[in-house]
Amino acid sequence: MVRAFDEMLAELAERRHEFREQRYVSKDFVARLKRLGLYRVATPQRFGGLAMAPADFLRQVERISVVDGSTGWVASFGSLLIYLGSLPLETQAELYADGPDVVLAGALLPIQRATPTERGFLVNGRWKFASGCMAADIVCVGIPGGDGDGGGVGRPRGALVRPDRLEIVPDWDVVGMRGTGSFDIVAKDVEVDREWTFVRGGEPVIDEPLFRYPAISYAAQSLSVVSAGVARAALDFAERVGSGRASNTGAPKLAERAYYRAGIAEAEAKLRSARAYFYEAADEAWQAIVDGGQVSDERNAHLRLSAAYLARTSSEVVHQVVSLSGAAAIYNDHPLPALLGDALVPQEHAFLSPAMYDAAGAVLMGQPATIPAFR
Repeated sequence: MVRAFDEMLAELAERRHEFREQRYVSKDFVARLKRLGLYRVATPQRFGGLAMAPADFLRQVERISVVDGSTGWVASFGSLLIYLGSLPLETQAELYADGPDVVLAGALLPIQRATPTERGFLVNGRWKFASGCMAADIVCVGIPGGDGDGGGVGRPRGALVRPDRLEIVPDWDVVGMRGTGSFDIVAKDVEVDREWTFVRGGEPVIDEPLFRYPAISYAAQSLSVVSAGVARAALDFAERVGSGRASNTGAPKLAERAYYRAGIAEAEAKLRSARAYFYEAADEAWQAIVDGGQVSDERNAHLRLSAAYLARTSSEVVHQVVSLSGAAAIYNDHPLPALLGDALVPQEHAFLSPAMYDAAGAVLMGQPATIPAFR
């Protein structure tokens, strides 16, 4: 399996520009990720899942993201099946009837109208950011029905729809994570049975260790770790080529300049420190579950805080590398501008916004979280 993973990374290095140009990861490559087990890590064990420890999965996503952030982002959605643990067991059995490898694409927001029917809901609307939808087996769209309804900002209800019942609008034109295929999704009079809906972060009916890990926190971690891979790629580039390029002005090579050496070393320390906190929080939360306990509110606060901190620190690291790299980094064919765009995106996600600092601080001081859906 180690060799197969390395071979996948080698192919990705050859194809990442293809994915960026077409703006999505090709379905055949997602199938390769499936064969490696990345889309069964959060499938219940009773349905053939791996039930992988979160930190182990996060490290795999990080390695992919070093090669290509967009593919890491799409692979990170393997963790999202943990959301579906609150579906009725009969629905889950049907979902996994063809095997445990299921690609879920999510487009929960903005919450769109759903008319109640005898069987469930008649769904209409348009949703944003359906990352990975081009290769998805099932797509989740947001409808009223969870707590926090109206705006749906707390725990919106998700309705699961097969992609052939939806229209994909390829409108993804962005500066970073260009290959994620985060297109808009449109539903027109699509009826969804009530049993195929769930509340995000709702109480699971599956009694397995992974389903005691905070679902929303796991989703936040899975997105955040992509930025760490992107930052690692920027630092690897800086350290590899810094000593090999002479200045056009005749100045010393970058690695011969004290400010460059010191700046890159500082960036290394920043990234490694943020990663250490991130994985420490993940390992401690998982160990609490393995020991037969639960993830406390305090431990969950560290999951959310370390994820937000890693995303923002990683973006700062890439910016620092670019600022130290001279005029060559302003050209579009230079590797750093693409990494700069990719590093920008994770920190902009709602799960990783600056509001997480206030919410985590409140919990660590014994107060309620200041945002909804904090765990």
